[in-house]
Amino acid sequence: MLASTWLAAAICSGALAGAPAVTPSSLPRIGTVDQRFQSYNIEMVEVTGGWFWKPYRSRPEPSPAPPPQSWRGPSPGREDANLFQYRPPIDLGNARLRKLASALAPAFLRVSGTWANSTYFADADDAPAGAPAGFNSLLTRPQWRGVINFSHAVDAEIVTSFAISAGSRDAAGHWTTNQARRLLDYTGAIGGRIVAAEFMNEPDLAEIGGAPEDYDAAKYGRDFRIFSAFVKRAAPDLLIAGPGTASSATAAADLLAASTPGLDVVSYHHYGAVSKRCGGSGRPEAALSEEWLSRTDRSADFYKTLRDRFEPGKPIWLTETAQAACGGDSWAASFLDTFRYLDQLGRMAKAGVQVVMHNTLAASDYGLLDESTLQPRPNYWGALLWRQLMGTTVLEAGVPLQSGLHVYAHCLRGTPGGVALLVINTDRQAPHVLMLPAASLRYTLDAVDLLDEHVMLNGSALALGAGDELPPIEGAPTSPNTLTFEQATITFLAVPEAANDACR
Repeated sequence: MLASTWLAAAICSGALAGAPAVTPSSLPRIGTVDQRFQSYNIEMVEVTGGWFWKPYRSRPEPSPAPPPQSWRGPSPGREDANLFQYRPPIDLGNARLRKLASALAPAFLRVSGTWANSTYFADADDAPAGAPAGFNSLLTRPQWRGVINFSHAVDAEIVTSFAISAGSRDAAGHWTTNQARRLLDYTGAIGGRIVAAEFMNEPDLAEIGGAPEDYDAAKYGRDFRIFSAFVKRAAPDLLIAGPGTASSATAAADLLAASTPGLDVVSYHHYGAVSKRCGGSGRPEAALSEEWLSRTDRSADFYKTLRDRFEPGKPIWLTETAQAACGGDSWAASFLDTFRYLDQLGRMAKAGVQVVMHNTLAASDYGLLDESTLQPRPNYWGALLWRQLMGTTVLEAGVPLQSGLHVYAHCLRGTPGGVALLVINTDRQAPHVLMLPAASLRYTLDAVDLLDEHVMLNGSALALGAGDELPPIEGAPTSPNTLTFEQATITFLAVPEAANDACR
């Protein structure tokens, strides 16, 4: 016992002696992010209803509605029964969903995804019974009106993409503007607005996304030029984003080259892995490793290099990201993934990425909300704290990323001169320390077990109250001192009296 006590004291003493320090008053400004920096996706297939990634812990009741007889989309066979689950259209009028989404405002709402590439917009009050030939699913006017009403209600501006499957093409196989025009016209007619659009979803995965056979960068470029010219005539205020690719390979470079000139925003997707549904081999034991957390940097660096080469000066948006593609792994719904979620936001803000859109708001294991109950998951609570504390001005914290301790700094939201710090201890075994010579308010997230789907703030469980009211998010007053951050915890520090000139 004496030996272990001496060893702990020695480790603590050594840590304090070499503790990194942050002086909030003098942290320099290194950039800014969009006011809608933290955003989210609702997949098109959620809006229309259809087959999407089945949650690992799918509840047996209430059983999902069967697909309509007119459904032309993927109809999983026996071998895919554990991959997909049919969902009826999402209820975007749900009061809980709207209340929780509103708390993350302002944001962008991206309605896209693989299924959007082959979705037919039925621009008539009397929609057909099913999607016509050349399309796999049907988007009705009431469904799209629901998206627009949701957008208004929760202050989430719409980003989308358009159908590019066989039904949207002429006899020569060239893309036509008919479907895009109808969606844009109807949106405007009912008081909605699409602020940005990618031509299609993930053109580097064209073979699974509804594109014609042998669809390459040259054919994409041909279609993109038609799309770009159409947007400039029909919707000149619409931001064109692209290419929206998901890989860091030659194909992505070729597709970006084929999109230029003509982009207002360079967009890309990042998943550090695919889930086990799709043959991935990820392990929760690696979820806090530097190698895993830094994968998002490598994707960002790749696309920044391409941006500088083909579209210098244009903003970069990460329009789709989550723990793993194909619905996320089982731990995507746990506190363990909140480290990646918040660390990625910190890294991307420092890297100059203007917008990060999480996939999804409320579908499958990677949803911020449980899709059956719409109860917040740990990532939602992390997102809420980011929204309340981290402003749009990015500061240099002055603490290099190191194993176990990641420190990010922004101006404190809504407080001139104030500073907010995000301190992530990714060490599963040991606490880490940081010298902070200023009084602060401390907000520490932790859980009894990293794989828990419930999280605590300063030792108290976070949960919705009566009437789905969000709990008060209150910081613990903390004196200027060397602060200790326990193992596997996430802490925000608000320093309202920092008097940082970069934040005035």
